[in-house]
Amino acid sequence: MYSYGEYSKWNPGSKEIPKIINFTTEIKAKIGTEFGYVLRVKQGKGEVLEFKIDHPPFKDEKGNIRPPFTGQQFIRTNNFEFYLGDCIWEPLNDKLGKWEITTWHKGKVVANKSFNLI
Repeated sequence: MYSYGEYSKWNPGSKEIPKIINFTTEIKAKIGTEFGYVLRVKQGKGEVLEFKIDHPPFKDEKGNIRPPFTGQQFIRTNNFEFYLGDCIWEPLNDKLGKWEITTWHKGKVVANKSFNLI
């Protein structure tokens, strides 16, 4: 893990990693706040990372509780940086609390960080 905390706005269509604003696990929540961590992977070209973002219970547009966000990240180069995080959206109140972000490589945890949105 290279950095963690609050970041500048992330553009998912860009190769640019957002800039760290504040190294912290206590996030002062407001709409648009970006938080998470950056991993630096060396000699991993062709490998796959799996991740999960576990969050407080909030509902989707149909009123169902949203499950944790999960996914995979393909490592494209031998010196690869990967930002994993989220941005706070409306309504704010149901996003407050503990968010836990975990990344695995071949079933082994390689990064884990909990954030408290207050």
